[in-house]
Order: sequence, then C-alpha cells, then structure tokens
Amino acid sequence: MSDTTHPDPDANPQRPLRIRAESKRDPRTQFAGLPFRVVKGDKGKKIQILLVTSRETKRWIIPKGWPMDGLTPGEAAAQEVWEEAGAIGKPYDVCLGLYSYRKWMNEDTALPVIVAVFPVKVRRLEKEYPEVAERRRKWFSLKKAAQKVEEKDLQQLIATFSLDRLK
Repeated sequence: MSDTTHPDPDANPQRPLRIRAESKRDPRTQFAGLPFRVVKGDKGKKIQILLVTSRETKRWIIPKGWPMDGLTPGEAAAQEVWEEAGAIGKPYDVCLGLYSYRKWMNEDTALPVIVAVFPVKVRRLEKEYPEVAERRRKWFSLKKAAQKVEEKDLQQLIATFSLDRLK
C-alpha cells in the first residue's frame, strides 16, 4: 500500500478514524449518534432516546453513516442525527461503545460494519430535514429503546447509557 492510498492520520488531526479495508470482505467503520434528551418524570429526571426507522425494513435503529472528512467522529454522528432524524444538538466526542452489523449493498454482497456510537444531546427537532420522507422518528425510554433495536451490543449500550458517561 502506498501512503497516498492511506494517508497518515497524524497529518490531519480532523481526519476521522477508519478501519483500513484491504479487501471487500474486511470490516468498514461507521459512526452513529445516540440522540438523547432529559425530561422531567414522576420520579425525577429521565433520559429518552430518539430512534428512527431504517429506510428499507422499517425497523428501529439509531442514525449512522460513513466517516466524513473534516469532522470528528462525534460531529459526523451529529450530522447523521440531523439528516436521518431532523434533530439538532450537541455532539460529544466520547465513544459509548461499539456494535457490528452487516450492510447489504445488493442481493449478493454484504459488508461487515463496526459502528462506534457517540451521544448527541438533542436541543430541538425540525419538521423538515433531509430524510423526512424516508423515515419515522420516535422518543423512547432507555428500556424501551433497548428493546426496539435488534443488535444485542446496541441493546446493552442503550440500556446502560447514563449522563455520567459524558463527564
């Protein structure tokens, strides 16, 4: 591999983290935003998670996408939260954990993807956003959000999320 194919990550501190894929079967990297808000409940403050539906299967997921040059992982996650959920908020460059899934590119090809999850504290929701016609969005309690997503590692990550992780 030449250095022009894989630039030195230290040469540009804003360059997002990536797993280097040598072949089509190697894992890829994505960044996901865990959009959350804090609401007052009967028993004090509660955290809620904003989930969106996937475009094709309509199952509940968190917004995620490929690394973006010039953005930190947290900023890239916040960009995905905006595009897929119409939520604007404060990203944290704190990786809450990882999960994996297979991204189907076509009927015959699935890429292994490792997703790093970054919290995004939602300040407001917009009515119009890039993927409004393609997805639904809904707030859930931590427990319910963890039950709604399919990936076991993501379920645990959501169920155990706390504001203490952001300090």
